[in-house]
Amino acid sequence: MKFSESWLREWVNPAVNSEELAHQITMAGLEVDDVEAVAGEFTGVVVGEVVECGQHPDADKLRVTKVNVGGEELLDIVCGASNCRLGLKVAVATVGAVLPGDFKIKKAKLRGQPSHGMLCSFSELGIDVESNGIMELPEDAVIGTDFREFLKLNDVTIDVDLTANRADCLSIKGLAREVGVLNRAEVCQPVITSVAATIEDKISVAIEAPAACPRYLGRVVRNVNVKAATPLWMQEKLRRSGIRSIDPIVDITNYVMLEQGQPMHAFDLAKIEGGIVARMAKQGEKLVLLDGNEAELNENTLVIADHNKALAIAGIFGGQDSGVSIESTTDVLLEAAFFAPDAIRGRARSYGLHTDSSHRFERGVDSSLQTQAMERATELLLSICGGEAGEIVGQESEEHLPKAKTITLRRTKLDKLLGHAIPEADVVEILTRLGCDVEANDAGWTAKAPAWRFDMAIEEDLVEEVGRIFGYNNIPNQAPAASLTMNEYKEANLPLKRVRDLLVDRGYHEAITYSFVEPNQQKLIVPDVEPLILPNPISADMSAMRLSLWTGLLNTVAYNQKRQQPRVRLFEAGLRFIPEQTAENGMRQEMMLAGVIAGPRSEEHWDIATNTVDFFDLKGDLEAILELTANELSYSFTAAKHPALHPGQSAAIEVEGKVVGHIGTVHPELERKFGLNGRTIVFEIEWDAINQRVIPEAVVISKFPANRRDIAVIVADDVASEDVVRACLDTDNALITGSKLFDLYKGKGVEDGKKSLAIAMTLQSTERTLEESDISEAVASVVALLGEKFGASLRD
Repeated sequence: MKFSESWLREWVNPAVNSEELAHQITMAGLEVDDVEAVAGEFTGVVVGEVVECGQHPDADKLRVTKVNVGGEELLDIVCGASNCRLGLKVAVATVGAVLPGDFKIKKAKLRGQPSHGMLCSFSELGIDVESNGIMELPEDAVIGTDFREFLKLNDVTIDVDLTANRADCLSIKGLAREVGVLNRAEVCQPVITSVAATIEDKISVAIEAPAACPRYLGRVVRNVNVKAATPLWMQEKLRRSGIRSIDPIVDITNYVMLEQGQPMHAFDLAKIEGGIVARMAKQGEKLVLLDGNEAELNENTLVIADHNKALAIAGIFGGQDSGVSIESTTDVLLEAAFFAPDAIRGRARSYGLHTDSSHRFERGVDSSLQTQAMERATELLLSICGGEAGEIVGQESEEHLPKAKTITLRRTKLDKLLGHAIPEADVVEILTRLGCDVEANDAGWTAKAPAWRFDMAIEEDLVEEVGRIFGYNNIPNQAPAASLTMNEYKEANLPLKRVRDLLVDRGYHEAITYSFVEPNQQKLIVPDVEPLILPNPISADMSAMRLSLWTGLLNTVAYNQKRQQPRVRLFEAGLRFIPEQTAENGMRQEMMLAGVIAGPRSEEHWDIATNTVDFFDLKGDLEAILELTANELSYSFTAAKHPALHPGQSAAIEVEGKVVGHIGTVHPELERKFGLNGRTIVFEIEWDAINQRVIPEAVVISKFPANRRDIAVIVADDVASEDVVRACLDTDNALITGSKLFDLYKGKGVEDGKKSLAIAMTLQSTERTLEESDISEAVASVVALLGEKFGASLRD
C-alpha cells in the first residue's frame, strides 16, 4: 500500500516527522518498505500564464511566448511543446532555477530568439507522469506561486508492506485510524453528505449467490461528461499512491477505493440489458475483459451480469463490452458491493490476474462501507463530470453479512503472554481507540470487534493489539525465571528418533516428500478412497492430499534409479490425510512410518554374491523395529491382498487382531506405471501402533541349566509356520521358555500338500534341574496341542 504523507496528514497530523512516522508505523506491525520523494529536487519554478504565443520565425516546431510569472516584466521563452497555447497556466523555470540532475536555467537564444526560462513538463521536474508536452495547470492556479508549494511537492510517498490480516489499512482511512490510535490523535474524516436524487431512474438488482455477494448497491447517474479533466489534486493523490490517471470516472472510483477502502466499478448504463444480477458463472461462459483478453469462466466464479450476459468478474475485473468509453458514454451505473473473501480468494490468480480490487476483497473489506463509498463517489462524480443522480438501489442478505465478534480477554492471559501488567485503564483505552466496544468484568474484559477488523477473532488477537499499541519497547526487560522442574517423560514412549537411528544404522536414508501428490498415481495405490483435492494446487501433479506415503517414496525410488542409483533404501515418517465426515475439518490425519527397498541386497563386493532384495529382507528390518517395543510377539504377519502389492507376496501387519499396516512386493503393473526398475518392496505402518514399548521388569535368572529338544511335525501346506511356533509357547507348561523354527522340508517321505516343520524348544526351570520325565511330559503336551489345533503329527 503506497500513500502520500501529506494526504495522510489531512486526516491525522501527529507531532512527528516523516522518519519518526515511518518508524512508528513499522513498530506497530505495518512494515515500511520504502520512503521516497514525490518529485525531484528543484528550485526556482513558479506558476505562470502564457499571455502571448506565436510561431518561431525560423523553426516550424518552436513557439515564441511571453509568460506572466507575477513580476513587473513578462518573460520571453521559446518552447517546443505542441500543447503550448495562449492563456495556458504552466510551470515556469525562471533564470537561475536548478532542475533535477543539477540542470541550471540561464538566459539563452534559440534560433535567434531570446529565451529567459523554460516551460516544464512533468518529467523535467522529476515527476513520474506520462505526458506529451508541457504541464497544463488548472485555471485557478495563482500566478507567481512557488510550484513546489502549489502541488505540495515537499512530500514523500511511504510504501507499507501489509500482512494479509491487515486489509483494514489498505486505505487512507484505515491508515489514519491506525496512526491516530498510535499517537492518541484525533482523526478528521472528510464530511460525506448524502446526494439527493434528482432523477427517478434506477435499475433492478437481484442477488442469486447471497453467500458470495451478501450486499450489492447500484446508482444511476445520467448526463455525465466523461471527457472532463480529472482535477490535478486528484491525479497527484492517485500518482503518489502508485495509480495512473486514466479518465475521470475510473479516477473517481480509484480515489474512493484509496480513500475509503471500498473498491468500486462503473458500467456504461446504455450497455446493460435489463437489470443487474450477482450470480455464479456458467461453466465455460466467456467474457472479454477490459484489457482485451478473453476469459473462459469457471462455475465457482462470481460474476456481475445483466439479464443476458456477464458484465464483470465480481471484485476482480470489469468487462470490455460494459466499460465506460470516453467517446460514447453519457450515463453510468456506479457499483459498490460487499463480496465474501472466500468467493474472491484465488479466483484472480486462476485467470492470471491481480488487481487492486481483488487484493482488497480477498483479504476482507469493511461490510459497512458500501453506502458511504457510494455517496462519496457520487459527490465527486457530480462535481467533476456533472450529471444527475438517481437513488441508491440494492439488495442484501443479512444472514450472510459478517457478524461482529465478541471476544473475552482475561487479565491473567494478558499478563502471562506479555510478561507485564498493563494498567486496566490503559487496556480499556487502547481497545476503545481501536474501535472496540469494551466492557469490564471480574476476570478481565469483553470486547466487540469493529467491522473493519476481520483479524480480531480470539483472545490472543486482543493480547497482540494491546501489546503493539502499548509499545513492545515500553515493556520492561525481565530476566527469565529458570525452572528446575523436570519434564514429564514416560519410559513406555518409543521415540521416533530411536526408530530413525535404527533404520539409518541398517543402511536406509530418510526421505521427506510432499504431502500433495498426483491424483491418478494415488488412485493406483488407494483406489477405494476419494482424497481431498486442493482448490488451488501448486501444480496439477500436486493437487491431492496423500492417503499413503508410498506415492512419494515410489517416485523417489524411480528418480534415483534414473540417475544410476540401483540400490535404494528409503524410509519416511509423515502424515496421511483421510477424508472423514466425523473428524475435525472433515479429515483425519494419521502419522505413518513407511519404507522401501530396491536393487541389490548389499553393496557390490568381490566376496559377496550379488542377490536382489526380497520380501524377507524388508520384513527383517521391520521386525527389528517391532523388537524395539519389547513386545514383538503381539505383532503378526498374515497373508492379505492389497491393490498396490503383488498377489501372494504381501501381508497385513496385525496387532491384537487389528490391521495396522501392510508389507509386500509392489505389483508388477504398478512398477511399470511408476517407472520402477525391477523388484521393489514396501511397508507402511501406523505410528501409533508401534510408539509404545513394554517397560522391562527384573526377573530371577535361572541358575539351572537349560535343555533343548527338537521336534519335527507334519502339517498341511496352508498352516502358517509362525502360528505353529507361537502355539508351542501357548501351552500351560511353564517349563517351555523358547520356541524357534529351524527347518522346513517338503519332498520324499512327506505327503503332497503337507510340509515338515522342525522346531527347537528350550526348557528351563528357575527352581531345579529338569529331569528327563519333566522334559518328555512338556514335549508331549506340545505335540498334543499341535495335533489338536493344526492336525499335526510327529514325523517318523
